Parts: sequence; structure tokens; C-alpha cells
Amino acid sequence: MQDKMLKFVKIGQQTPPKREVDTRKKDFNEIYDEYINEKAKEQSSRCSQCGVPFCQVHCPLSNNIPDWLKLTAEGRLKEAYELSQSTNNMPEVCGRICPQDRLCEGNCVIEQSGHGTVTIGSVEKYITDNAWAEGWVKPIKVTNEKNQSVGIIGAGPAGLAAAEQLRKNGYKITVYDRYDRAGGLLIYGIPNFKLEKEVVERRTKLLKDGGIEFVQNFEVGKDASLDQLRKKHDAILIATGVYKAREVNLPGNDLDNIFPAMDFLTASNKKGLGDDVELFDKGILNAEGKDIVVIGGGDTAMDCVRTSIRQKAKSVKCLYRRDKENMPGSAREVANAEEEGVEFVWLSSPKEFKGTNKVEKIIVDKIKLGDPDETGRRKPQVQEGSSYETKADMVIKALGFDPEDLPNLFDSSELQVTKWGTIKTDFDTMETNIKGVFAAGDIVRGASLVVWAIKDGRDAAASIKTYLESKSKVEKRVA
Repeated sequence: MQDKMLKFVKIGQQTPPKREVDTRKKDFNEIYDEYINEKAKEQSSRCSQCGVPFCQVHCPLSNNIPDWLKLTAEGRLKEAYELSQSTNNMPEVCGRICPQDRLCEGNCVIEQSGHGTVTIGSVEKYITDNAWAEGWVKPIKVTNEKNQSVGIIGAGPAGLAAAEQLRKNGYKITVYDRYDRAGGLLIYGIPNFKLEKEVVERRTKLLKDGGIEFVQNFEVGKDASLDQLRKKHDAILIATGVYKAREVNLPGNDLDNIFPAMDFLTASNKKGLGDDVELFDKGILNAEGKDIVVIGGGDTAMDCVRTSIRQKAKSVKCLYRRDKENMPGSAREVANAEEEGVEFVWLSSPKEFKGTNKVEKIIVDKIKLGDPDETGRRKPQVQEGSSYETKADMVIKALGFDPEDLPNLFDSSELQVTKWGTIKTDFDTMETNIKGVFAAGDIVRGASLVVWAIKDGRDAAASIKTYLESKSKVEKRVA
């Protein structure tokens, strides 16, 4: 092993090279070039194979990272892929969009020792893309199909992960989704330069080839109530995610050209997929030639500013009420945005939108950070008399997402929710207060990461399997 591993003292950290800024700003292709085989092996060989793998501990899926790094270093790529996909339903997605700097790589032992982290995400992406290219990724083959079915509401990462796990156990699976394509935010929320849509589409095709049925353009509560779906299936999983945009209620909020982030990103992604998008084609949801201001500091805000650059905006500013060190978005994404020409205006908060019919400028307050609040973060405080104006032809609000009113939308008033509007579930079983109805992902935990949604989907699938096995035993005894 020593010949293959423990090379972090001799070999430095190296991510796949980024495409040149001037080139990547002109298109929506992914910004990182592919690892070549030798570089992937070389980076994998830097793993210290430490006794307590903090990378694995800080991965929500508890991926066996040191093991598949070792296999990659030894050139055993098929085994590395098999190990990677055994705990993760979408390793090629997580390798691209997980904030590794906050999770596995940020907690790598050799990173903490000053040698620079192993580039785990890039290797994960490499071994899975290689597996697709080699034909090692196969559809599910069910040898013993059960006479029980599960209806899954939502075709995002939580729903897709649960669907795959349950299908592997022989259950009949139908996934219902309100949109015309499966994938949820993976398709319509995340730009191509982070996650090319072919990556998502080949994964959903694989699930279809494995016998999972998808019903698109289907709205629960409109096309069928939750109760009607319960009568059709032996169990239900709600995995809708959270889509309601958080608002900033300021004077001038009703002016034209002020949009929620998802409206802007969805229009861009639909256009990239070849759809007709009227508001984009008319120039309304298109940043070209405009002074763009994005409000917010998370990963969605980074997606908006970097999309605006690629749409040839005249200028792109990002207003955030805290400083760079306290920004919730990935540090890598902030760095990429800065390279591409985004101007970050730290410690700034919008006070008022001004314009005749559409927004023309924003009154901005300067902020100082006060004492820590209940979360431990220093609380933003407006500096009196500090306001100034900044020009804006379009404002994009990227302030996060809240749950929709599902009991009302689903025509199911008995469905219990928390005070935050998320679905209330049993902590251990993930079952709601309605028997046989489970919930997973952001609709339970609030807006979070894709990797946590996959984890929740897998856990929910295990609980549903236990429930259906128990239900089957009861039915047999009664018969």
C-alpha cells in the first residue's frame, strides 16, 4: 500500500484545470476540464488512509471515501465505482455540485495538517463518469417483483434516491412530478456550468429503464388528491422539496423587473434545454445588456450572478448583508464568480427599490456586524445615515426558499406540518401523522444540500420497506 498511497508529502493538491475565464464566460459548459487517468490516480494516492477518516464522518452519506480513493490509486476503477455507488445514488452529481470545501475536503486530515486536501469531489466525478463511459452503470434488474406499489411525489434527488432503493427491493414505483422533466432543482435550478443536464437526464433514463414509472405534469391536489393516491398505492413518499421564494418586503417591491431567483434560473435552464421561453425571448428574464443586482449570499445567489455573466449582462453586483467570511455560499463558487467579473458588495442591504414602472435603482444601507445572535453568527445592523444608490435594470432575489402550504395544495387538511411549514414526521421512521405516508428531503428539513436529500431518500426507502413488509405480514395473517 505504501507504494500506492501516503504520497501527500511529495505530491501537492491539484484540482482538474479550469477553463480560461474569457472562454468559460461565453458558454454554459462545465468550467472544469476532465481529469486524465494518471492525474486521478495521483491525487487519490495522496490520501493518508488515516485511522479516523474525517472526510467520511463529515459526508452525509458516509461515503467510503478512503477505500475508493485507494482503489482509484491502484487503477481498480470498476471496484472504485461499485464502492462509490453503493452508498450514493448520484455520485456523478455530488462530485460536481457538493460543497466539498465545507464537507469531506474541508475536513480532510491532510488539509488540516497543511498539505492541502485530497480533491475528493473531482475523483468521485471522474470514477463515475468513467463508469458511464465504460458501460458499467446498468439499469435495475428486478428478479422478484413484489405485488406492492409506492407512489413518490416529487422527482428531485430525495424522490429519485428513494425510488431507486425501493425498486431494487422489488416494489412497483410511480414517481409523480409537477414539471415536464424529472430532476427537480437538478434540472431547473442548477445551471449547466455546474451540472450539465445530460448528466441528470441519463440518470433518470436509467431509472425508467429499470422499471420506474414517471408521471410528469402531475399536480397533487389538482390531478388527484393525496387521499386518492393513498388508495392507489400501498405507501406514499412526499419529496416535493421547497420552492416558495422568501420575500424581502421593501418599498417598491411591486415594480417590474424584480424576480425570484427560481424564475430567472428556470428560464435560463429551459432555454438551454431548447424550450421556448417567452419571457426570456422578449428580453424580460434575460440579463443581456443590463445592470444586474442579485440579493443574497448562498449558492443560489452564486448561480444567479454567474448565469447573468454568461447572458452578457452589462454589470453584475451581489449585495450581501454580512462579510465574505460569513457568507453561506461555497467559497469556491464565490471565487469562481469573482474571477468571472462579479462585483461583491459586502455588508450591504437593500432599503428601497425605486423606479417609475420598473426598477431603475436600489437604495442600499451599509451594514456593520454586531453581537452574535442565537445562532452564533454576528447580527447585521444598519449604519445610520449610510444609505446610497446603485443602478439596477433587473433585481434577482436569492433569499432562500420556504415550504409551500402542502395540506392545502394536496387537499389533505389532516397532514400535519411544523411551525415552519415543513412536514412533521416521526424522527425515527420518517412517517407523517397519516399512516403509510412518509416524507423526506427539504420538505422535512428545510432548504438544504442535494447530498442531504439523497441521504433522506435512502433512509425513507428503508423505513417504507419495513412498513410494507409489516403490512404484508398482517394481510397474510388476515387472509
